[in-house]
Amino acid sequence: MKTPTLLIGLRTLTPLATALLAAVCVHAATPEAVPARSVKNLKLKVSPNGRYFVDQHGKPFFYLGDTCWLLFQRPNREELDEYLKDRAAKGFTVIQAYVLRGLGKKHPDGNSSLLDATPLIDRDPTRPNEEFFKNVDYVVNRANELGLVMGLVTAKSWHVADHQEKVFDETNAYTFGKFLGERYRNNAVMWFPGGDSAPGKYDAVWVAMAKGLKAGSGGSQLVCYHGQGSTSSSMWFHKADWLDFNSIQSGHNFASDSYAFVSKDYALKPAKPTVDMEPAYENHPTGANKPRVDSHKVRTQAYSAMLAGAAGHAYGSLDLFWFYKDADGPFPKNGFQHWRTAMAYEGSRQVGLMRRLFEQRPWHKLVPDQSVLASEQGEGTHRLIAARAEDGSFVIAYAPIGKPVSVQMNKLHGSSVKAQWYDPRNGTWKALGQFPSKGIQEFVAPSRGEQDDWLLVLDAE
Repeated sequence: MKTPTLLIGLRTLTPLATALLAAVCVHAATPEAVPARSVKNLKLKVSPNGRYFVDQHGKPFFYLGDTCWLLFQRPNREELDEYLKDRAAKGFTVIQAYVLRGLGKKHPDGNSSLLDATPLIDRDPTRPNEEFFKNVDYVVNRANELGLVMGLVTAKSWHVADHQEKVFDETNAYTFGKFLGERYRNNAVMWFPGGDSAPGKYDAVWVAMAKGLKAGSGGSQLVCYHGQGSTSSSMWFHKADWLDFNSIQSGHNFASDSYAFVSKDYALKPAKPTVDMEPAYENHPTGANKPRVDSHKVRTQAYSAMLAGAAGHAYGSLDLFWFYKDADGPFPKNGFQHWRTAMAYEGSRQVGLMRRLFEQRPWHKLVPDQSVLASEQGEGTHRLIAARAEDGSFVIAYAPIGKPVSVQMNKLHGSSVKAQWYDPRNGTWKALGQFPSKGIQEFVAPSRGEQDDWLLVLDAE
């Protein structure tokens, strides 16, 4: 049987680790550069104000997810080591994968498992195949040892909806959820029933699975719901007691708007963390003879989500979602790249730079505040976005196409303000000097253009 492996992760950073991450993020990832810190005993929960995640010691946890849905079915152990070392060195903290995404070798969407073991015996969710789950055990344990939390989608919608691979009803969904919760209750895992679908008439089945997860883990692990494109779990389950946070799938196109989704979730009561776990995938097609999703789109969604109040963000690429290998062809979609090529896409490095920028300040104290901006904000995915620290100690504003940013300087509490531009492409800074914390001040970005995004960072002195 071919079995996978995983490596290295960063969670909360010491000053030394921050420096090391800064070095590896600016250049190509060198996986051995950062020592691993096990998160196996990490227990995540929701912060007291309901806005972000914290560990059992109350330390904020930045959710930076990478998407490898077929983690348990496609890579061998050497390939997984290579993949996860790269991801951890780039600053990812969560790996998103499916537990159940096909009953046999051939999956309904054209992909295929490279494992000899099927997940269920005789297609029975109450009879999980021990050989398959020993491999899942290995992957989850290895990931945790190396610092990575697992964000596990329990089952694809095929297995719940009216489909030839349907196996779940309300009773066995609870049993399967409880099995997963019990088996991995001592691991750093976050759970996502839902399988890329609206609950619809299968609402009771998905809820039963969620409650099984809670029962199996003794309530010690966070549970969410993973809906289809252009939705958030808040549309159906925001007030459900089992739903600990919200998950967004903003969509895989240039119009997908993380800011709009996060802003909507942020305004809901009670307050719950929200994360866009499926924004536009890098290299994803957007239509015949149209450009594929690029790193600029990846950056605009990541920064706009965080400044709208998200608890973190996720990244994905079309090719790593499938873990595509050249020998797999022909594939059902054109334009796939080998997974190693996809692993080097610049967007995956740049979201690590995004995390690094926010963690240089108490990012969890940020509150969305468009009133910081005195300039015209614009609309859609090219709008100017701003957030300020609750105590007025800093402001971060994002200019997706490098428009000048005018700021109400009295939003900062200090006698003067240090201003800098941050380049999200390479993580470098351009100092602007000191400014009084009164009146309106305009800041002109170093460049302007359709791909020229910049972050204005103001620190009260």
